[in-house]
Amino acid sequence: MTENTTSTDAVRLWQRGLVAAAALALGACSTVQVQPLQPEPLARQTRADAISLREGVEPITRPVILAEAVARALKYNLDQRVKRMEESLALGEIQKAEFDMLPRLMASAGYAWRDNDRIGLSRNAEDGTLSPSRFVSSDRNRETLGLDFSWSLLDVGLGYYGARQQADRQLITLERRRKAAQNLVMNVRMAWYRAFSAQLLRDDVRNTIRIAEEALAESRTAEAQRLRNPVDQLRYQRQVLENLRLLENISQELEAANIELAQLINAPLNQIIPLAEVPARDVGQEILSIPIEVLENQTLARNPDLREAHYGTRIARDEVRRTLAKLVPNVSLNWGLKYDSDSYLVNGHWQEAGLQVSLNLFNLFTGRTQVRLSEAGASLADQRRLAAHVGALTQMHLARVALMNAREQFVRADAIWDVDRKIAALVRSRQDAQTQSKLDVVSNSTTATLSLLRRYQALGQVQAAENRLLATLGAEVSVNLEPLTVNQATAQVAYQFLGRFEQLIGLEPLPPLKPGDPLPPPARFPVFAPPATDAPR
Repeated sequence: MTENTTSTDAVRLWQRGLVAAAALALGACSTVQVQPLQPEPLARQTRADAISLREGVEPITRPVILAEAVARALKYNLDQRVKRMEESLALGEIQKAEFDMLPRLMASAGYAWRDNDRIGLSRNAEDGTLSPSRFVSSDRNRETLGLDFSWSLLDVGLGYYGARQQADRQLITLERRRKAAQNLVMNVRMAWYRAFSAQLLRDDVRNTIRIAEEALAESRTAEAQRLRNPVDQLRYQRQVLENLRLLENISQELEAANIELAQLINAPLNQIIPLAEVPARDVGQEILSIPIEVLENQTLARNPDLREAHYGTRIARDEVRRTLAKLVPNVSLNWGLKYDSDSYLVNGHWQEAGLQVSLNLFNLFTGRTQVRLSEAGASLADQRRLAAHVGALTQMHLARVALMNAREQFVRADAIWDVDRKIAALVRSRQDAQTQSKLDVVSNSTTATLSLLRRYQALGQVQAAENRLLATLGAEVSVNLEPLTVNQATAQVAYQFLGRFEQLIGLEPLPPLKPGDPLPPPARFPVFAPPATDAPR
């Protein structure tokens, strides 16, 4: 068998292989179909997701105080995890943008084949006649290798400003995570007090509903036996039913509070979370005593929305610089190391280098428009920053007024509950002495329960209003809680929120809390009186 025959067989084999590969590719493309979720794979993924949700989450083994609820939310809340991952991804985008400033080093390898020889003719320069000789100038099969280095001044400039912009975008992601964390803390503080009021009132509501249903049944029995005036009995039943409606509304509202808190701290939704109250400081009093000018300065220095607007301005200004850089002539340097297996080449290995200056001539006509548009974007970013400036100050003043109003509403709700509690206790003692009807006991117990619920709702509103003001000031838990245990994270949260507000909002440095250090005593703050033990039962 000759060498040409062997080469021809190899070529045919390659051709058939390429045809088969093309046929398989086309067949695969033509068989793609819509595939809905199947029950079994979906069930496996659902089980895996349920395990992933609880992975790394410490179980609740004791009553949860407010500081622990905040710590668990900052550590385990799923939305907060997403924000942290977005921040990490933005940090990776910075490194990716920095790679654009590096030179390019391209390695290449290739194989070329043709089914006949590359034959060339030559023409006589004097009379234009073709030479009868034919020349083979290339092998039918040959291999090529290359290593090419290129460096572009324009790529370096654009990559530099692009990396600066991406760094500012990463800082914007950080500010958004701060804002999300502040909103999360506010929601946790509200949900914790709602859940705590649900825990406190659950037995009261159930007992009062039981008493109301007994009174309703007795009234219906008396109506059926015509022992009393039917109109009086119907009026009595209507009042009892109205109280039952209020109690059932309270019960429905309380049932949802535990689920909301569980979702925020990433606890099982079907788990009743035991809660424990600690002596509360006079919420809002200390921060309201800080001069308004100081609060304004802190808002302008630390507010997340305003800081994001400042970063947006820097990004817009760098975009102007990027536009100007695109108008500058580009200087590129190229160097390459080549190899070609063609036996007709005298030099199969060689190096080549070049220097090139290029300019897009259309930039001479469109450059002014491009610069004008980028400058307009920078002006828009400036206006957005000014709007954010006014908006941040407005939010701070509104949050401060809302905190003062919430404190007043709590004081009023606390006084109303104290009166209703005393009335319910007196009515209950008279009912025990058979001098008061069961309807009066139900009505006053319902009123006292509703007042206590409103008291805790008002206290939750005070907590939320204070946190809203802290959010506008940029106050936050400054310690990364993710690597800490729940106990350690709870200590850090309690330490920062029990410290002086001058430290919490950044007016003074907050010394770090070391393991074993005592927490600042909360008793130095005025406290609200806890609920009395003679609540209606």
